[in-house]
Amino acid sequence: MKDSNFLKENNGRQFWHPMTSPQDSIDNPPKIITRASGVRITDIDGHEVIDSVGGLWNVNLGYSCEPVKEAIAAQLDALPYYSTFRGSSNDVAIELAYELNSFFAPDGMTRAFFTSGGSDSVETALRLSRQYHKLKSEPGRTKFLSLKKGYHGTHFGGASVNGNANFRTAYEPLMPGCFHIPAPYTYRNPFNETDPERLAQLCAAALEDEIAFQGANTIAAMIMEPILGAGGVIPPHASFAPMVREICSRHGILLITDEVITGYGRTGAWSGARLWGIQPDMMCTAKAITNGYFPFGAVMIGGHVQEVFENNPSAKIGHGYTYSGHPVGAAAALACLAETQRLNVIENAAARGTQLYEGCLALQEKFDVIGDVRGGHGLMTAIEMVSDQDTKSPIGAEVAQIVQETAYAHGAMVRVSGPNIILSPPLILSEEDADGILSALDAGFAAI
Repeated sequence: MKDSNFLKENNGRQFWHPMTSPQDSIDNPPKIITRASGVRITDIDGHEVIDSVGGLWNVNLGYSCEPVKEAIAAQLDALPYYSTFRGSSNDVAIELAYELNSFFAPDGMTRAFFTSGGSDSVETALRLSRQYHKLKSEPGRTKFLSLKKGYHGTHFGGASVNGNANFRTAYEPLMPGCFHIPAPYTYRNPFNETDPERLAQLCAAALEDEIAFQGANTIAAMIMEPILGAGGVIPPHASFAPMVREICSRHGILLITDEVITGYGRTGAWSGARLWGIQPDMMCTAKAITNGYFPFGAVMIGGHVQEVFENNPSAKIGHGYTYSGHPVGAAAALACLAETQRLNVIENAAARGTQLYEGCLALQEKFDVIGDVRGGHGLMTAIEMVSDQDTKSPIGAEVAQIVQETAYAHGAMVRVSGPNIILSPPLILSEEDADGILSALDAGFAAI
């Protein structure tokens, strides 16, 4: 392997990183991570820190999950790859589909369609929802609704329903027929409403209004994250998701929950839909399905959607990926699902999530730069930084970077996204490690 100086000098010169400018990778070289174990990562200089990012929301079981590593190695020996396109399948994909359908049965799911990741899962759900309505002789239902501040990946379909201009503007024009309603974001919303329950009602009313304006018979689906993740960890009031479910059902609109982040225990419940007590028509999953050890995803299909496809002889699914149902990914997912349930990670996610959330609220009392703290539902917490409490003006990027760098020096990798610090550590996080993250953040805020 090349030495550390070579790697540092060549990083930005050899490849482009996602979600940043090529020049930024040269001007501000990233941390080069070379080892990881448990909830800790080590960089090329030997500096070890707690990973409060959890890879990218996906390393729920930590970096040394032996059952998953063993399953991957064994599957590579048995069958490293075979296609699941028409005419062939593999044993582990069939077993995984069976286990996932059982796991998501309380959410009303009955079938699985395998993908290569979260963006693929969103794209699949959007396409299947249009096909569903065509099979029901409603070909005019082609439009999609979503929430502002929502994030649904980077394919053209996902970018089109994304509710954040950062992922849209450079690639427009995007897919037509996508419309956005206000998110139940208590700290910032167009209604200037600070009561979460009242805000949920206003956002639901905005959804009703958009449906009336567009015409319900033109809308295929509503897609939303049960808790908005990349947009800044925005949990709605508990009444919001049930209202959306009722509105969609009444108008014949499919409801897709994007569970790429919230699935498999992150929220302290086994799914975001279950957290709010609803049953969607489809669920997009990925990330923690393999703990980040293999690119893999699954779209879960609800019972009545399944029936429309399976009871129609013309319902050929003209969609799929070379790696759909990849046997190594399926083996990793089977091991992850078993370990996730064996450890019952939802209990620790809830406990440590409360600890982090309350710790961040205590930091808010100490530092004026903290405008808002959001969380309280599992290991999903965000700190929104402002330069002025009254005007809520976002903090400058250079100041946010000081917080991030100082926290790293004091033992925690934290993720800065705009004015937000987003915390999404592995679900096996210990009480001691949660305190370590809070201590590093304290040092970061003290530095500014």
